[in-house]
Amino acid sequence: MKSLRATTVAWLAAAAALLAACGGGGGGSAEPAQDKPASAVDAQRFLTQATFGPVESDVTRVMDIGYRAWIDWQMGLPLRSHREYWDVQHAAARAADPNASAGTRDVLDSFYIQAVRGEDQLRGRVAFALSQIFVVSMVDSTVADNPRGVAGWLDVMNQHAFGHYRDLLEAVARHPMMGIYLSHLRNQKENPATGRVPDENFAREVMQLFSIGLYQLEPDGRVKLGADGKPIETYTGEDIAGLAKVFTGFSWAGPDTSDSRFFGSSSAQDPDRQWMPMQGYTRYHSTSEKRFLGATVAAQGTADPNASLRVALDTLAAHPNVGPFIGRQLIQRLVTSNPSPGYVARVAAAFADNGSGVRGDMKAVVRAVLLDPEARDPAVARDAAYGKLREPVLRLTALLRAFGATSDSGRWLVGSTDDAGTQLGQTPLRSPSVFNFYRPGYVPPNSELGAAGLAAPEMQITHETSVAGYANYMRSALQSGVGQNGPNFTAPRRDVQLDLAPEMALADRPAELVDRVLAKLAGAADTAALKPDVQAAVESIAIPALRADGSNQTQVDDAKRNRVRMAALLTLVSTEFLVQK
Repeated sequence: MKSLRATTVAWLAAAAALLAACGGGGGGSAEPAQDKPASAVDAQRFLTQATFGPVESDVTRVMDIGYRAWIDWQMGLPLRSHREYWDVQHAAARAADPNASAGTRDVLDSFYIQAVRGEDQLRGRVAFALSQIFVVSMVDSTVADNPRGVAGWLDVMNQHAFGHYRDLLEAVARHPMMGIYLSHLRNQKENPATGRVPDENFAREVMQLFSIGLYQLEPDGRVKLGADGKPIETYTGEDIAGLAKVFTGFSWAGPDTSDSRFFGSSSAQDPDRQWMPMQGYTRYHSTSEKRFLGATVAAQGTADPNASLRVALDTLAAHPNVGPFIGRQLIQRLVTSNPSPGYVARVAAAFADNGSGVRGDMKAVVRAVLLDPEARDPAVARDAAYGKLREPVLRLTALLRAFGATSDSGRWLVGSTDDAGTQLGQTPLRSPSVFNFYRPGYVPPNSELGAAGLAAPEMQITHETSVAGYANYMRSALQSGVGQNGPNFTAPRRDVQLDLAPEMALADRPAELVDRVLAKLAGAADTAALKPDVQAAVESIAIPALRADGSNQTQVDDAKRNRVRMAALLTLVSTEFLVQK
């Protein structure tokens, strides 16, 4: 254990050094990338960016039909519903016990079903990225008390992954889970007599995090500077106050707009209110003039919350910052932490116009992110001109997909993996705050990355404890599986199991075994330096000769299995796997 801890802590420094060597995202050529990958390695690198982990069947398909056709196929796949899955699990729980209920774990189960076994990989991968920009977190106990609503929130991310940004922004603003999380559900208009002012929480974050950011941007994402050499802010306190008035008078959906429904009284609760878009309640909406970002909603004789909201969201969606601000974050989540200005500009241009005069087409944006020359040119990858640290959840899904994982229960009981000391230190939809697990511009202090002026968002949750915890979690996954103990929570077998049989067949041929494991987990990386070390470790595990009567077959199989586990674990804690190129 001591040597494993030392090894895993070592890659923390190595990862920072390797990312620092990546430079600022390469300049990249603006020449169109070739549509078909030149090799399986190129296809695997594309799938590392576009899915929850490459698998051989997808590599073959991309090689056969090309990048664009694969993206088009993925975008045409039917939309699945996490809420419907939750409802099925809830009904099953109630059938067994009238007092039982589905919960937050069922939301996570549904996430992993899509991530590991779902055909709609690109939609799920983009939805996961969006969930880290438009954050709702089950760490908030009130959000967690509404798990059906969180399942509905995940549906919103999936639904709008290939939709239009303006529609996504409205779905976010109206969703009751966001209303709970950022406190604009039941937000009331100002009252001069009592000194009450509208809650400004959502008004601030919808600008800072969900649309335009803190500072004005050039089309290529660079911050605009004023005459004093300082960044020009995008909004002021007055803009927040004006926008906060817009987000008054919205509360639970239902067949009426009574006070009881607005405040959520038990006598007026629609059964679908956890996920249905919030509706406007005129009595509680501000009728005063609302000024923000150069737009004005005139004073209203009769309160009209929907009209106010329309102006606000149209104004935000039309702001020139949105393309580079959202586009850069999608590049970071899918491809590289430090995209070049040219890369950001090309993605922002796709956001501004999809080629048919439509602004905010997320299909065009996703295509632009994944098909850009900086993402696809093999020379860029060979020159290590860009890269990102693979976040913990994506390390797990890559392992599960690479080794054909199955679930004993069929429900994928992975559960929470929050604990950094013993697990991943990250769980989908459980970020510690609205600022996500890590900030887009995070720079590790006193590091080579910082000296190079580079960001490494995922390094914000990477430290000695999380490194050792991750290694131990993966060792456990290879030994006994992932998640809860068995379909009936019985030890020692865990619910999610890896299929190591194909690799065990190569266990007596160490070089071939290591080649296969490296190809599965780190196929897009240069593993020439890693292979000898992994092979030596594998060969150190002796396989006993099988007796003529087969009486030691179990010992032989255990030795072979341990060779596979050793090869996989050392790859999983290597920079070749952890740093996505």
